[in-house]
Amino acid sequence: MGDGIREIEVKYRVTEPDTIVAALRQHGVELSAPVRQDDQAYAPAGWTYGQSKAGHSFARLRTQDGRHLFCVKRPLDNELACAEHETEVVERDQMHAAILAMGFQPTVRIIKTRRTGRLDGMSLCLDEVRHLGTFFEIEMLVGDGRLAVDVQRDLDRFAGSLGIGLQRCTETYDSLIRAALTVGV
Repeated sequence: MGDGIREIEVKYRVTEPDTIVAALRQHGVELSAPVRQDDQAYAPAGWTYGQSKAGHSFARLRTQDGRHLFCVKRPLDNELACAEHETEVVERDQMHAAILAMGFQPTVRIIKTRRTGRLDGMSLCLDEVRHLGTFFEIEMLVGDGRLAVDVQRDLDRFAGSLGIGLQRCTETYDSLIRAALTVGV
């Protein structure tokens, strides 16, 4: 992603995935076949869960279909509105070591099965996330001066137009997994 491009998203907990698939189909969207994503999340040294993510850079190392992707996200307005830079890397283990050498600390592993589609500049993702359940994400790449909250309001309006009950969630998967795994500890 180039300079000035932000990934802005909204996320929803899903209790009935088939209703989303059917609603998207009515909008002409056929979701892809499921793919498995294995993500290791990293936080900057000194940052801990419970602190604001805004203004801090976070890394992710993803393996999908034998490819390894390194990504750095920097939340701007909120956790789901980020400047993002991503590139493919050859060796996951070497990239992991490099991320540690850059001062990041591993946080949680995020394993999910994702189905995707596109509509009117939106990326639509239906995710089955280990330890969490099913989620629906709507993402958009924005390069102009639009406020993230305005874009998120528009994405939320689209989600509402699907006519199904969705429970909005404002946290990232790593935060949700961390919370789920530490309950009762």
